[in-house]
Amino acid sequence: MDSILVVNAGSSSLKFQLFSIDERDTIERLLKGQLDGIGTRPRLMVRDARGQVVAEKAFSADEVEDLAAAQDIVGTWLVGHIGTPPTAVGHRVVHGGPLYSEPTVVDDQVLVTLEKLIPLAPLHQPNNLAPIRSIRRQRPDLTQVACFDTAFHRGHPEVADRFAIPEAFYREGVRRYGFHGLSYEYIAGRLREVAPDLAKGRVIVAHLGSGCSMCALVGGRSVESTMGFTALDGLPMGTRPGQLDAGVVLYLLAEKQMDVKAVEHLLYHDCGMKGLSGISSDMRELIASSDERARLALEYFVYRVSMAAGALAAAMGGVDGLVFTAGVGENAPSIRQAVVERLTWLGIELDPIANAGGGPRISSARSRVTVLTVPTDEERMIANHTLAILRRGAC
Repeated sequence: MDSILVVNAGSSSLKFQLFSIDERDTIERLLKGQLDGIGTRPRLMVRDARGQVVAEKAFSADEVEDLAAAQDIVGTWLVGHIGTPPTAVGHRVVHGGPLYSEPTVVDDQVLVTLEKLIPLAPLHQPNNLAPIRSIRRQRPDLTQVACFDTAFHRGHPEVADRFAIPEAFYREGVRRYGFHGLSYEYIAGRLREVAPDLAKGRVIVAHLGSGCSMCALVGGRSVESTMGFTALDGLPMGTRPGQLDAGVVLYLLAEKQMDVKAVEHLLYHDCGMKGLSGISSDMRELIASSDERARLALEYFVYRVSMAAGALAAAMGGVDGLVFTAGVGENAPSIRQAVVERLTWLGIELDPIANAGGGPRISSARSRVTVLTVPTDEERMIANHTLAILRRGAC
């Protein structure tokens, strides 16, 4: 059986999905799993397409001390379960830099280039690349495809990608890239199926999860994004601050005598909802909390999301639709309601019953702007890209 393995590696977990390929090149999800708690309390959990558990096993910290070990365990289990290795492996890679505007087969030179981008995504890039290295050591003949979160935004007009800094920096690659592109690309495709007329228009997509950003789509193409050079910019996130005056960083370096590594750790791990609330980075905990600090963090989050929506509407010269997606966007009706209440000036009106039920359409019949909740599926997008490369023979 031909199959595609999709790998999405985080700091302490390895998420994966296996898709089958039939004779018509239709892909179907067979398995979905993750090995989390890497280095502490590792645990493998795998479910089939119906959600039934097909594997569950705990390991000692020594058995799974890093992502390479996790990849070896997952690979061994998969081959034992399906009988043969996958036909190809698709990977989510957060940063593609200025060179990669589409999914790319990984070879030695590509891997070296992607490693140079680690400083631009230190929370993600090293973990994205670790399973690629592990598989290349074990199976150098197996096709691996890097699918970039930045690629979908590479068609932006130059004015949207520039910073107001000297030209030399732009030529070196210091520009606004945008992220969560695999999610936005999937949503753009789904809109063509569920709301074809809206898909042709001006749509704001709010990818709200632990990591957050928003994107302006015109005719299904990205024209602007809230994220920039790194995944720190834009909206406040679970542990990242979002938009931040560069002078704050200078202050931390000069006045607080923090070194670069300390500032990096602060910005990637101790800010956002976690830093503002002092309670948690998890929006579910903040929504359930009666603590005044949690209320402030949520109010700040909603305020910034609504401000970003206004900016994206301005970039497009208006807005026809607003789409909520990802963990918070799909599952937190109170956040959706609070955001929309701040956007009534755009002619948006929510249907409270539809919103409480999750949609997909959650705007009222009177609303001038269509509001939807659309579940994202980055892994399926990666599988589609990987299959396309296989069929083009580009490997």
